[in-house]
Amino acid sequence: MTTPRIDIHEYLAAFEDIPGTRVFTAQRARKGYWLNQFCMSLMKHENRERFKKDERAYLDEWPMTEAQKQAVLNRDYNAAIDEGGNIYFLAKLFSTDGKSFQYAAGTMTGMTQEEYAQMMLQGGRSPEGWRSIKEGR
Repeated sequence: MTTPRIDIHEYLAAFEDIPGTRVFTAQRARKGYWLNQFCMSLMKHENRERFKKDERAYLDEWPMTEAQKQAVLNRDYNAAIDEGGNIYFLAKLFSTDGKSFQYAAGTMTGMTQEEYAQMMLQGGRSPEGWRSIKEGR
């Protein structure tokens, strides 16, 4: 018995149909390589200090796109993820700002940190609701 062939493009396209979710695919990893490398550089104290002193100058040392740099400057984590950022790398950025994962997740969902925490304590978001972008359901 042979295994049915999977159309890889169809398979990957399904990841783009999940409302409010960005799956970190190989394509996103390639797109965000330098953005994620920048974030990893913030693991070193001296780099965090250089970044905090002049964020734009530090970002300009990295071969990132302008959209990636602007996402960092705006602390728009959703835009950074759209630009190939990985949340675990982006954690270095919000940690540099003294912010928690809970804070970042709240901003990414349009909630305050407190609202996000309360939602999670109540069991998280309901699995009911909008399930497909292309089908509008």
